[in-house]
Amino acid sequence: MSFSTRLLDWYDRSARVLPWRIAPNSGGEPDPYRIWLAEVMLQQTTVAAVAGYFARFTERWPTVADLAAADDADVMAAWAGLGYYARARNLLACARVVVADHGGIFPDSETGLRTLPGIGDYTAASVAAIAFGRAAVVIDANIERVIARHRLIETPLPMAKREIRAALAPLVPAERPGDFAQALMDLGATICTPRGPACAICPLMADCRARGRPDIERLPVKPPKKAKPHRHGLAHWIERDAQIWLVRRPGKGMLGGMRALPGGEWGDVPSESGIVSVDHGFTHFDLTLTLVRREAPSEHPDAAAEGRWWPIADLDAAGLPTLYRKLTDKMLERDA
Repeated sequence: MSFSTRLLDWYDRSARVLPWRIAPNSGGEPDPYRIWLAEVMLQQTTVAAVAGYFARFTERWPTVADLAAADDADVMAAWAGLGYYARARNLLACARVVVADHGGIFPDSETGLRTLPGIGDYTAASVAAIAFGRAAVVIDANIERVIARHRLIETPLPMAKREIRAALAPLVPAERPGDFAQALMDLGATICTPRGPACAICPLMADCRARGRPDIERLPVKPPKKAKPHRHGLAHWIERDAQIWLVRRPGKGMLGGMRALPGGEWGDVPSESGIVSVDHGFTHFDLTLTLVRREAPSEHPDAAAEGRWWPIADLDAAGLPTLYRKLTDKMLERDA
């Protein structure tokens, strides 16, 4: 049997049940909005982390038109904790372009999808294949690992990406390309895992070139990790009448558009000791954020920055990003 036949037969028996997925051979029609939303959420995030966010988003904004009409602050607050906040800003921009320029209907090709804000090559290929049945070459981290091992591609990433694409492209079937892509994702997530792959039950084991090799976990070969710089920053705890002052971060940049505690820029040298501090890792640097108490200004803070007084007892509803939520939790535990 061919590569795709073996893979799809396995998928028909073993497909993961996911809230955005149409089960194989169920007769259901995929919703491009739900597929796109899931793919954006899943970028650099795990399925387990995304499931709850996806359910809440689709309950609150069940269509792309609903999302396009949403308030920016509401969407950013709903995204809080999922990380990589530029995705949320792109999510809104894309939804609004789909509604304004495409009548609320997603383009049905990779080329058309790539014209939308925030949609790159991977998301365009994935939505085209899964939502519209286009024979697109979809490559995420799981698929990358499966193909690198199956074809024994030992070129280090990212240079190996071209070889992986060249190896995968002729394998994509004209029929069921969306299920094929999802089957490869499932195979990488459940069998061809980074550690301890279950090669003995893999549907592709017969001709996998890495099967039985003691160094199979090395594939795909990753470049050496670079040490991340460590930065420091201050956040201000300004309290009045059981409320704290929260600001809105600038629309662009780290945690753009999110509510946060006020504070200065993040630099390389700690500038002040404080009450509590937390360590937090971003993609390109690690941060130690220290909390210092400040007196409430005599004039109303609205004159100095966009923000509002927020009840401390209701901080869960503020939609603070994980960094600031960790800091406020630590502060409240200290004062308990």
